Amino acid sequence: MESKSFSKSWGAEYAADGRVQFRLWATGHEQITLRLPSGELPMQRRDNGWFELNVDHLAPGTAYQFVLSDGMAVPDPASRAQQSGVNGPSLVVDPQQYRWQHPHWQGRPWEESVVYELHMGTFTPQGTFRAAMEKLPYLAELGITMIEVMPVSQFGGDRGWGYDGVLLYAPHSAYGTPEDFKAFIDAAHGYGLSVVLDIVLNHFGPEGNYLPALSPNFFHPERQTPWGPGIAYDVDAVRRYITEAPLYWLHEYHLDGLRFDAIDQIEDSAEPQVLVEIAQRIRAEITDRPVHLTTEDSRNIITLHPREDDGRAPLFTAEWNDDLHNAAHVFATGETHAYYQDFAGQPEVWLARALTEGFAFQGETAPSTGEARGVDSRGQPPVAFVDFIQNHDQTGNRAQGERLIVLAGAERTRVMLAALIFSPHIPLLFMGEEYGETNPFLFFTDFHGDLARAVREGRAREFQGHAGHEGEAVPDPNAPETFTRSKLDWEKPHQQPGQAWLKQTREWLALRQQHIVPLLANARQQNGDVLTTAPGFLAVRWRLPQGTLSLALNIGETAQPLPALAGQTLACWPAEQDSLPPNAFIVRLAQGEGK
Repeated sequence: MESKSFSKSWGAEYAADGRVQFRLWATGHEQITLRLPSGELPMQRRDNGWFELNVDHLAPGTAYQFVLSDGMAVPDPASRAQQSGVNGPSLVVDPQQYRWQHPHWQGRPWEESVVYELHMGTFTPQGTFRAAMEKLPYLAELGITMIEVMPVSQFGGDRGWGYDGVLLYAPHSAYGTPEDFKAFIDAAHGYGLSVVLDIVLNHFGPEGNYLPALSPNFFHPERQTPWGPGIAYDVDAVRRYITEAPLYWLHEYHLDGLRFDAIDQIEDSAEPQVLVEIAQRIRAEITDRPVHLTTEDSRNIITLHPREDDGRAPLFTAEWNDDLHNAAHVFATGETHAYYQDFAGQPEVWLARALTEGFAFQGETAPSTGEARGVDSRGQPPVAFVDFIQNHDQTGNRAQGERLIVLAGAERTRVMLAALIFSPHIPLLFMGEEYGETNPFLFFTDFHGDLARAVREGRAREFQGHAGHEGEAVPDPNAPETFTRSKLDWEKPHQQPGQAWLKQTREWLALRQQHIVPLLANARQQNGDVLTTAPGFLAVRWRLPQGTLSLALNIGETAQPLPALAGQTLACWPAEQDSLPPNAFIVRLAQGEGK
């Protein structure tokens, strides 16, 4: 694996001789001053709003700020590290200072992926990169192959989900230093675990975003996202800032991939479109290991996920399959509020379609919006879809942050977890799901003053009829206990029933790696069939090049007759019978081409 640093257009770039080049784009100012502990130095104004300055003999860790023409001191928008929060000084970082222990890590093939989504602040009691390292042997033994870290770019306050980042190149200082994050990734590689990072390129958070003060034309005021003005991706300096961020994280942190948040909110009129440019550059520049790029996109499109004849993904690797989650949620809980109404009526039909074809909505009109959504996804390979039955969004965007096991009960959740693990799609587990965690995952922030009040009141308004929690008090996002309640309880895996649940998850993941993963590398399209459905019941199969995989599950009130399922039983719950009783499943596999 390459270990060279990535030279970015913005920010402080450290040279081996101690010289540091500072670059800033500030079209709203005629002069900018660099503030160092030793004093202030005027920066040189270049063309098109750029300011530059070279400073000799600066040690790593030196604090600096940019002072604007009105006297305001701001952090570096491309800071590699912050002294503390988003409003204070940035720190000079030597990216070569960390010595990698596993520099020859070659990554893992995508079809082997079992993704484990975690939030760094609530994954351990300490909530740091270093503390999370202690859990890596546990994840490797469990059968996880890929850790997906929720966003770590510096955001306002100490507590938050990370989707309100404002300094896109700096790891959140409350979690640790850049070297700490590198150590976490390095140690994960030593245990055979890939690490991917969730990044947000569609908006900036409400606290610590000084880009409008630097360059008002960083944003298009006439184009709005749900979180504020749209980013001006067609402006050269802006495009550099956005497109270089993904490459920076991959190069400097030896990450194995990225998850791109809510890309349907990225509007760009340039050619190639900014997301295409990012993917093309990553594919061209990083060739020494597989890089896995996933997207979250409510549109149900496949144009960003083409496949070559040999199965390679020239752009993005896979998409988060919200349709499968939503259908599974309605199927398991019966909830039909808000967007869940799209899957009401016959949720088993929608779920069976998502399992066998990818998207549930492939051009049909969604009742929640009154608009058609999606395209035919049957030609996509099974591994083009990342499936989950819960994640940070679908749990934390409930007023009380309940997990599926609380809403649907342990018996039904066990069956849904089995369907997730034994499907040929890529499974994603949300932290704690492997042992049946019941602690909530709530929405939490660390804002103050008017912003804190606005977030608290907005959160309360959001659930006035929206998420089935009418009349319930919504936890204050800014209260420290809201954050504390969201932490995992690491006693549960050592006690019953968590211990038994964990053992079962481990066994199922081992069966997946042994029997299902070998079928996936050459699977070029879904080739799935719905065998039968009934209320609370479905049976499906996938005809893959090296075998046929079948799954039947029943969470209904009565036993259901089993259709003919080819092959040997791979897993079942409870004991195998001629019919499928309530809260039961069976998976069978017929090996060999043409089965």
